[in-house]
Amino acid sequence: MAKPDLQQQSIDTIRALAMDAVQQANAGHPGTAMALAPLAYLIYTKHLRHNPADPSWPDRDRFVLSAGHACILQYAALHLTGYDLPLEQLERFRQWGSLTPGHPEHGLTPGIETTTGPLGQGFANGVGFALAERFLAERYNRPHHTIVDHRVYAICSDGDLMEGVSNEAASIAGQNGLGKLVYFYDDNRITIDGTTSVSFTAEDRGARLAAQGWHVQHVADANDLDALDAAIEAAKAETERPSLIVVRSHIAYPAPHAVDTAKAHGAPLGAAEVAAAKEVMGLDPEKSFDVPEAVYLHMNRLERGASLQGEWNARVEAWAAEFPDARADWDQVQSGRPRDGWVDALPEFPASEEMATRDAGKSVMQALKPFTPTMVGGAGDLVESTKTEFVGGGLFSAAHAGRNIAFGIRENAMGSIVNGISLHGGMLKPYGSTFFVFSDYMRPAVRLSALGHFPVIWVWTHDSIGVGEDGPTHQPVEHLMSLRAMPNLWLVRPGDANETAFAWKVAIEREGGPVALALTRQKLPTLDRSEVAPADGLERGAYTLWESGPPDVILIASGSEVSLALEAGRKLAAENGTGVRVVSMPCWELFDAQSQDYRDEVLPPEVKARLSVEAGVSFGWERWVGPEGDSVAVDRYGASAPAPEIFEHLGFTVDNVVARAAALLERVA
Repeated sequence: MAKPDLQQQSIDTIRALAMDAVQQANAGHPGTAMALAPLAYLIYTKHLRHNPADPSWPDRDRFVLSAGHACILQYAALHLTGYDLPLEQLERFRQWGSLTPGHPEHGLTPGIETTTGPLGQGFANGVGFALAERFLAERYNRPHHTIVDHRVYAICSDGDLMEGVSNEAASIAGQNGLGKLVYFYDDNRITIDGTTSVSFTAEDRGARLAAQGWHVQHVADANDLDALDAAIEAAKAETERPSLIVVRSHIAYPAPHAVDTAKAHGAPLGAAEVAAAKEVMGLDPEKSFDVPEAVYLHMNRLERGASLQGEWNARVEAWAAEFPDARADWDQVQSGRPRDGWVDALPEFPASEEMATRDAGKSVMQALKPFTPTMVGGAGDLVESTKTEFVGGGLFSAAHAGRNIAFGIRENAMGSIVNGISLHGGMLKPYGSTFFVFSDYMRPAVRLSALGHFPVIWVWTHDSIGVGEDGPTHQPVEHLMSLRAMPNLWLVRPGDANETAFAWKVAIEREGGPVALALTRQKLPTLDRSEVAPADGLERGAYTLWESGPPDVILIASGSEVSLALEAGRKLAAENGTGVRVVSMPCWELFDAQSQDYRDEVLPPEVKARLSVEAGVSFGWERWVGPEGDSVAVDRYGASAPAPEIFEHLGFTVDNVVARAAALLERVA
């Protein structure tokens, strides 16, 4: 290791940059960054196998700052070790258009592996990284040829361990023996509301994770580099269990008046305290954003990173020479696309067959299986119900990295772990599945997948009051609209088995964010595509399914209500001679992305009589039915009864749709 004085100078430079950036922005969280500067220094300069010149090197170690509020700590470390993050960006901390936002954002700042902020999410993302590493290592490593071998380091806070998602994720990590995880718990005993004595002392956090199968160590002083280093080495040597190192720190150390105060957690220290802290560290209090050249030279890791990656490249070439088929498979997988031929393999379902869209989804997944060898996922203890399993793909466990992950009843962590698997790279479109109503448990992860443009698939079944006897606690009514309100999430609710196949095609092909599939429990008619439009119309979000002639009224439906609208439209046209158009609208977001001409072609502006039919709340449908339109909807909670009875009582019948459409025609005439 370097001379102690240069080590300390580097650590104090990180602290000073943290104080200066927060002070200049007049916003941020300086205290944790100051306290953990020794740990960040040690991770980034010694233990993290990374190449600042190539942040996407496949076999790099991953670092996750789950305590994302302390992001200035990571920004300073990235800058000093040689990433493309100039000092000017630290000076623009938290400003519009900067590369240093208030919480880390993947895809924006070089070296940021995931988007963190909501506490606990990064903790669980790291578990996803480790699952992906284990899967790829088992798939590609050969005796005497190791090309996948990296660790996941993460810093988590009191808040991370308070949030339930971390408890769920820790349990999954321990269950699966993810020995490549090395986590640091910043035990500074301060939160925004004050000391943790008011909220977080009844449990021993280390003992809790030890009980979940983790290897736990304690370091009594965050400033003790030798103790930290020894603990990290011990964690790296433990390969059968994930590791947690509990680090006792003092927030805002060494600021003389702010140390161990709640104020230092989330507010600038103030010019006087910044100056006083710099004096304690022997720095010039008159200088801001001052980095000595010796610190740059000492902390820069470009040469080390190039050497590490060069050594890996040599190993890959030797492996490829001996195992050319594995290399070809690796290259194909790294492309992020399924193997050629997958579209032609999608099943077509006969019109004579009634099928729940969840069952159609199962058939599609089995067809995709040979074309997507690194597509993994699972359900929240509901594989038998959601039908989301690669049959014969094996179960992921401590002994074998199968394709099917048993997440257990842990929807919150499942979502965040799936995000982590996606961000790892080399894995194709991971998925997570549960009942649609329990997407509520997943919302933080779903939102981050949309915000971060993560290419994941969410599969939610039992998508309406069609759940039936389980009653209103299990019958989603507001969920379609609440998720449609989430920017960059594509929510697809297919209307029959063949639309389901194309829904999966959309999900596989999308590159810029997540796709959610809302599928039925109950069986639906498989529409006769010789009588109605082809199911590939789903790829445009909405399409004219059927019409009796130039439309006087348009019935717009999604999912299980498409066949209902079609039957009602045919009856209305036959009985009244009305021009009826039935539109299937499985995905609002895709339809909105079409040209105005296409949208006007499907929903002609001059046709004011528009009736939406969907087993969810009416809120939002005014966008498509217009001010003179109407909705057959569920603006209440459901009930416990057989599904057909619930649909009938709540007005989802052919006769009611016909009557509502006729009344609408009369009103707008």
